[in-house]
Amino acid sequence: MSKQLTKAEEQIMQVLWELEVASVKEVIEQLPEPKPAYNTVSTIIRILETKEFVGHKAKGRGYVYYPLVKKEDYSNQSIHKLMNGYFGGSFKSLVSFFMKENKMDLKELESILKEVDKNKKQ
Repeated sequence: MSKQLTKAEEQIMQVLWELEVASVKEVIEQLPEPKPAYNTVSTIIRILETKEFVGHKAKGRGYVYYPLVKKEDYSNQSIHKLMNGYFGGSFKSLVSFFMKENKMDLKELESILKEVDKNKKQ
C-alpha cells in the first residue's frame, strides 16, 4: 500500500475505522457540522473503493461500506513517509523535532523510549 489519502478521504476512513461497517448516511452522521452533502460523501467513498481502501456489500436496497486497510497499516505507512520525506529516515531527528517544537513532554519521551527498548528486545 503506497497510496496516500487526501484530508477528506482520511476523514471518511477515520469514521469507517471507528464504525467498521457503515452506510453513507451513517458516515455522514459521524462527521462534524456543517455536514457534507450525501453525494459528496458517496463520491469520496467510491474514490476510496477505487484506491482499494474500502469495500462494500449490499444491505437492503443500498450498500454498506467497510475498510479494507487497517488503520495501523495506514498509520505506519504515513509515519514512515513523513520520517523519510522530512527527517532523512531518522527516528532521532523526528523525535528531536517534536522536542524542539515543545510538542512533547518528558513523560511522553520516556514512554517512547520504553517502547523502542521493548521492541529492540523482541
